[in-house]
Amino acid sequence: MPPPPESPLTPARILEATEDVLRRYGPAKATVVDVARALGVSHGSVYRHFRSKTALREAVTERWLDQEHDSLSRIARAKGPAAERLEDWLLTLFAAKRRKAGVDPELFATYLALATENSEIAARHVETMVGQLTTIVESGIASGEFTMRDARATGRALWNATAQFHDPVYAPRWSDPDMDPAFAALCELLLDGLRAR
Repeated sequence: MPPPPESPLTPARILEATEDVLRRYGPAKATVVDVARALGVSHGSVYRHFRSKTALREAVTERWLDQEHDSLSRIARAKGPAAERLEDWLLTLFAAKRRKAGVDPELFATYLALATENSEIAARHVETMVGQLTTIVESGIASGEFTMRDARATGRALWNATAQFHDPVYAPRWSDPDMDPAFAALCELLLDGLRAR
């Protein structure tokens, strides 16, 4: 029998332990028993919070994908010129993705596999991101700064146009020296296309 946990077992503690287990074993070998062992509890205790291994994997994937949402949401809802907020939003997202991929590449690869496995969660993440872009575009249209008519379609187009700076499939290139100038050039092009003439 494992020793009793030092602090109350919460979903947050379980997710933190799951992240450590995934880092150690990878998504193919990590089990709920490994998570329970890391927490010093029975696997039944973990199942009281997450009904299945799939539910646990979905929760840890969602937590990872949602890490940028708050800071990006603040930028999207802030006051000030839409063009500046849009550039700040894109730069913040790129920096966060780049940091995740660079600091812990094994865990990043693990989460990429989990996000692929949990396509509904990944799709909700993308919709949240597109929604934030739409908010910025809407404010730019309302202020007369942007000329676009369909804010949602423009938000989606911005997401798609900037994919190489946030889609994990491009992560191996994010440390290339040409990525910063390429990002700056793309932002300039996009912002110029949005501005009212």
